Amino acid sequence: MRTKLIAAGTALAAIATTVVVLLSGSANAGIDPADFNAPVKNPYFPLKPGTVFVYKGSEGHDRLIEHLRITGQHRTIQGVSTTVVRDVLHANGHLAEKTTDWYADDNSGNVWYFGEQTATYKPDGSVESREGTWRAGVSGGIAGIIMPANPHPTDAYRQEYLQGHAEDQAWIVANHGTVRVPYGNLNHIVRSYEWTRLEANVVSLKLYAPGLGIVAERDVHGGTENMRLIAVRHH
Repeated sequence: MRTKLIAAGTALAAIATTVVVLLSGSANAGIDPADFNAPVKNPYFPLKPGTVFVYKGSEGHDRLIEHLRITGQHRTIQGVSTTVVRDVLHANGHLAEKTTDWYADDNSGNVWYFGEQTATYKPDGSVESREGTWRAGVSGGIAGIIMPANPHPTDAYRQEYLQGHAEDQAWIVANHGTVRVPYGNLNHIVRSYEWTRLEANVVSLKLYAPGLGIVAERDVHGGTENMRLIAVRHH
């Protein structure tokens, strides 16, 4: 199985620069706020305010724990009211990364990614870098789809775009899987290979469950990160 995953990762790395948005030409043409005036919730990427997802895992010798909080805050970007999501990652007990993301459901149930404000931190707590920060409509930033309304195999799409800074892409390969994670046994899993053209040799496998979103992810080529959902809290 591992040999097949490595082979798949190698193949994805080879084509990472050629995948284009297949689901939404509007990612290139611009955002129309009217497409977001009656948003439909997407079960594979829920944005319910007050929900906190807790993940645990590792990368190399580092022990990781991550808290992803869906806030009740909103930010208008390109005329669209986006949901503010805060993501905090600790490595070996120290703050490693803090990110604020902006997402919005459209009228068809696609979840769009409108940007992020991110910072990585040194062990002493000082900011190391803000690389990867971008916002749709600013300096060439273009919103992408983080999860399509009806995910199914062969869907390929751009998740974000700011040339040279944010170029994540995804390719869905299955939508009827099962997985066991510390949070529990889960069904109807969507499997997606995801990568960025800025690190073409690194490919991750992400698993999404209905009502939860990402429940597991691990690098299958070029990296060592491995994360699992351990708890869901509501505040």
